[in-house]
Amino acid sequence: MKQCAIQQCVRPVALMLGVALIAASSAWGAAPSVAASAASSDAADGKIRIQLVSRDQVDVSSEISAKIAALPFRDGDAFRAGQTLVSLDCSLYSAQLRKAQADSDGARDLLDVNRKLVALHSVGELEVQQAEAKHKASAAEVAYMQATVRKCTISAPFDGRVSKRSAAPQQFAEAGKPLLTIVDTSHLELKMIVPSKWLMWLKPGHPLSVQVDETGKTYPAKVARIGARVDPVTQTVDVTAALSANAADLLPGMSGWATFPAH
Repeated sequence: MKQCAIQQCVRPVALMLGVALIAASSAWGAAPSVAASAASSDAADGKIRIQLVSRDQVDVSSEISAKIAALPFRDGDAFRAGQTLVSLDCSLYSAQLRKAQADSDGARDLLDVNRKLVALHSVGELEVQQAEAKHKASAAEVAYMQATVRKCTISAPFDGRVSKRSAAPQQFAEAGKPLLTIVDTSHLELKMIVPSKWLMWLKPGHPLSVQVDETGKTYPAKVARIGARVDPVTQTVDVTAALSANAADLLPGMSGWATFPAH
């Protein structure tokens, strides 16, 4: 009786565990198919969800440690290529440059004197060689300090806007620590994921139209690049498209739908 009671207790537990394992394995196996079916459903009517991204996004940081003298642009501000984004207080580095230039001038004068004296046999060739070595070392120090002083000003590498400002004037800038995040809003790209079977006809240069949710407008575009691999689980591939013309009203992060013409 006791053994039967135990079996009666064990069977329901085993049955529950079996059901749970079957349900878990079904859910695990269904995940890839759900992702694949989602991509297929998006492409069923010839539309694919897209997102706009900036071709270039840069974290601007200083290569030297110094106090920030000026940081003229704030979040959302637009700038042109070549404009000064960050100015650092480099009075110390400038003073070191002047000292290096003075040492270089003295080493050059000493070399000139030794060259004249060696002609008069007043000094030997060793003194001339030592003066030449000192002159080269001082010239290298001047070049190093000139390069350092040039890093006191950071200019914009392209036309764009400030996405995030992480510092403020009079704050001490540490080398390598981001001060600004800037994006190139004039060259936007479209990122999308399409079914891999589209590779039979989808090639770089293929035209498409993009309807952006935030503006309600439609823009022409072309396929720029196709991903280097197909996802074996979802049977999809990454595709990048480029707008055919600049659109000043578009910003990175906007999204919409891409429509491909009949193929």
